[in-house]
Amino acid sequence: MKLKNTLLCLLLSASCASFAEDKTPIRIGMQATGTSGWELSVLEQAPEKAKQPFTVQTQQLANAEAGKIALQSGAVDLIISDWIWVSRMRATGADFTFYPYSTTSGALVVAGDSPIKSLADLKGKRLGIAGGEFDKNWLLLKALAKKQQIDLDASVEKVFGAPPLIDEQLKLGRIDAALNYWHFAARLEAQGYRQIIDGKGILQGLGINEPVANLGYVFKQSWASAHKPALNAFLKATETAKKQLCTQDDAWRGVIPLLKTNDQASQDKLRQRYCDGIVQPGGEAERQAAERIYLLLRELSGKQLTGAAESLQPGTFWTLD
Repeated sequence: MKLKNTLLCLLLSASCASFAEDKTPIRIGMQATGTSGWELSVLEQAPEKAKQPFTVQTQQLANAEAGKIALQSGAVDLIISDWIWVSRMRATGADFTFYPYSTTSGALVVAGDSPIKSLADLKGKRLGIAGGEFDKNWLLLKALAKKQQIDLDASVEKVFGAPPLIDEQLKLGRIDAALNYWHFAARLEAQGYRQIIDGKGILQGLGINEPVANLGYVFKQSWASAHKPALNAFLKATETAKKQLCTQDDAWRGVIPLLKTNDQASQDKLRQRYCDGIVQPGGEAERQAAERIYLLLRELSGKQLTGAAESLQPGTFWTLD
């Protein structure tokens, strides 16, 4: 009997090892502060994890640029980035492609008691801008202001800097308003700061009402085609994880340690803004809206952001089968 049990255990072990080897490893480059870690945490605890045709291996990245380098070198299979970069790379012959992740981008925030109520009120004020002069939020905000007969470049004193620095400058009163990435803006809102407009509002003001993802999973199309069942299963699993984080309190409580804040108001605002960004791939309508945004950014940046290509490159968006 002992011999039979031993043989059975050996057979089961061999079977499990073989099953594990059949799974496709997906190497994901991620920043420590990125929300992709929230979803991966949910996937790790999911009851159906053992049945999935993929395994996840993560590599910590210092910043977004490090992710692009890691992807191009083959050190990782997948990163979070934007479709503008994907289109620009495809125009040079690269085969990167993009799958929508979130429509949440940035927001213009002021102190709760600030007299600033609109873009017109920014005249003569100091505006902190996360990133540089070709930041997408800044370019689109200028376009919206121009539509309102406002020249933001000429009417505000611009202060460019890293997101944490911009936050700190606003708290210290050294700038009057901050155009920052969504999770920095959300933390400020939780502390009583007020949002003037967010990325979606800017696009709507420019006549683009279709939800278009600002960020997404980026990977090589050749790699995706070779590992399509595993990749599609992963993408579907992350969409389920997003919904669980927004509808199931138990799932959300599991990622609270990743937020790096014990403040309930900050936790609640981060969850709200994260869930506001959930996007379902919109097919042709989304691609047409993205094309309009692309043309705007190409003009506004003098091709510095998009590259020389006159239009959004075919294949920029990956579609689930």
